[in-house]
Amino acid sequence: MNIAFFLLPKLEVVCLTMQFTLRQTLEKMEYHRYTAVPILNEAGNYIGTVTEGDLLWFFKNNEDLSFENAHRHSLAEVSLRMDMKTVRIDANMGDLIRLAKIQNFVPVVDDMDKFIGIVRRSDIIEYCAGIS
Repeated sequence: MNIAFFLLPKLEVVCLTMQFTLRQTLEKMEYHRYTAVPILNEAGNYIGTVTEGDLLWFFKNNEDLSFENAHRHSLAEVSLRMDMKTVRIDANMGDLIRLAKIQNFVPVVDDMDKFIGIVRRSDIIEYCAGIS
């Protein structure tokens, strides 16, 4: 089986950059009902994933921060607590499954380390269970 079979392409993935404000980040996550979203740099490389927990801890530890002034703070100020590993598009399924066991989704990069999409753990489980 090829990883590309499970790939949700970049065009269909909600992504952020470090320049997003906290308000934009929260609104995008709320609108799409996501608990974690990949972050890319301007060159299109995957640089991390922001989670609801990252944002909650940031708000908790910054007493002067509120939703009303969240537009004054950028995502670059938030510490990312999860180190989500990527997999290359030409990797074997074992590598993908090992990461999917511990990550809700696995970011996929090409041979030049450009982000090309994600593989969702739920898609792998559905395939293995024959649900689709």
